[in-house]
Amino acid sequence: MEKLDIKFDLPLEALEEKQLSSTPIFDGKVLHVRLDEVTLPNGVLSTREYCHHNGAVCVIPLTDEGEVICVRQYRYPFHEDLLEIPAGKLDSPEEDPNDAVRRELREETGAVANKIIYLGKYYPSPAILDECIYMYLATGLDFGDTEFDDDEFIESVRVPLSKLVELTLDGKIRDGKTQIAVLHAQMMIDRGLLD
Repeated sequence: MEKLDIKFDLPLEALEEKQLSSTPIFDGKVLHVRLDEVTLPNGVLSTREYCHHNGAVCVIPLTDEGEVICVRQYRYPFHEDLLEIPAGKLDSPEEDPNDAVRRELREETGAVANKIIYLGKYYPSPAILDECIYMYLATGLDFGDTEFDDDEFIESVRVPLSKLVELTLDGKIRDGKTQIAVLHAQMMIDRGLLD
């Protein structure tokens, strides 16, 4: 665990589950489902089913006018369209997230950023998924052409950052990575940490 400025009473050993074996259940293009046998902290044997994912990046492209370049796209698992910040998966577990975020920013918005600021990691569903999303803020944008993937159908929408915060707090932005990144960026701006 990254160093937190919080005092914990229990040592890691009191919580940690130790892997004994790992069996692939399904290997897809994006998700890889595994069944692991583990020993619980009390010595009891148990199993854990989870999805492995290479990881992803997301980015808040913030214009000089304080607008965020968002993407509207249909999300099949929920059968609805969502307003999100641009994002994409890492091409491999070894891909540098800094390279991936620049690629996704250019592909989905046509923008190249003069400054990329790392905002941190986000674990979208840690009970069943090991995906780690690296969050960024991009400023000093120069625009060119988008390069959508063949299976991407996206509408680009400019929304003031303050409006995205309002929509998030009103429960109208349902995408978790967008909620977290938007609130994180706004707090950093409010605290003067982005100079």
